[in-house]
Amino acid sequence: MAVKQPPFTVGIEEEYLLVNLDTRDLETDPPAAMLKECTELGEGQVSPEFLRCQIEIGTPVCGDMQEARAHLSRLRKIVVDVGRRYGVAPIAASTHPFARAIQQKHTDKDRYVALAREMQATARRMVICGMHVHVGLEDDELRIDLMKQLAYFLPHLLALSCSSPFWEGENTGLKSFRLTVFSSLPRTGIPENFASYGEYQRHIGTLIRNNLIQDTSKIWWDLRPSWRYPTLETRIMDVCTNVDDSIALASLNVCLLRMLYRLRRDNQHWRVYADMLVNENRWRAMRYSFDEGLLDLAKGELVPFSELLEEMLGLLKEDGEAIGCSSELAHARNILKRGTSAHRQLKVFEDARARGASEREGLNAVVDWLVRETASGLS
Repeated sequence: MAVKQPPFTVGIEEEYLLVNLDTRDLETDPPAAMLKECTELGEGQVSPEFLRCQIEIGTPVCGDMQEARAHLSRLRKIVVDVGRRYGVAPIAASTHPFARAIQQKHTDKDRYVALAREMQATARRMVICGMHVHVGLEDDELRIDLMKQLAYFLPHLLALSCSSPFWEGENTGLKSFRLTVFSSLPRTGIPENFASYGEYQRHIGTLIRNNLIQDTSKIWWDLRPSWRYPTLETRIMDVCTNVDDSIALASLNVCLLRMLYRLRRDNQHWRVYADMLVNENRWRAMRYSFDEGLLDLAKGELVPFSELLEEMLGLLKEDGEAIGCSSELAHARNILKRGTSAHRQLKVFEDARARGASEREGLNAVVDWLVRETASGLS
């Protein structure tokens, strides 16, 4: 049976780390008044996260990418402006350059207390932030069908979003160290391949019936059917430091799903590849971002990322025009040209060290850059 065209609406969630502007370290216990003011000004779209040093924003449902950018910019600016009055700043990075995980405190909320109790040391390491993109797909079966097809492109999205090269003062050698931390939780990684929405429900039901999870919010795959909304939620991406990078990644996400829907409408299907190959690309994106290319699974060959990006943008040309985000899609080329946040953080650190800065001073310079870049381009 034919499925009517989905709305392809979009909602974006971003998590930020809160830093003390004097010490550049994480603010382990931000002023309650600051959080209250952010929450009130955000009208329910700004909220505390698992750790007290984190804050989350979430746009409303948006009809196009220009509306999404306006809301994302507005919500970021609330946290920037309010935080400044308290000597605190948000950084849109998936890890802090030198903060110690053991020193952080979780938010005193029943859900978070239960999570900390269940996950133990793995939860105490969760000083990480991500960006989640929700795309409106009202049909249950369509969400499951497109979920496994979109999994092919998850490493490509990650490669363009990397922002976590440092961990507790160490240059990890990875452009996205965040996922090595997150993967210590259960029910993470590439999503399972289900033949139908009913099959998905049966598997989830086994976990819920045995009280292993309470609801599907505890399914932390890189891509999942949202537990609250009629959307498919992409979760693999690091949070982007630059707001235009965020919108470019969200645009790619929406257009990829529209392209996959078009294939289905025309009785075609993106080939589903073995998880071991998709996971190989996932690892390469974590390790190198786009520097060393990814496997083209159709060819079975390692291909420069620039070629893969141009091929992807060509596939999505019709979708970008239909959704009205052609220029936002094209911004992905700018990311490739000047580097992700991870590339830029590393350059700031290396430049500071070359000028004679100590290692800590170099890391402080990275924090200062993250503070500035997170706040740039906001209306």
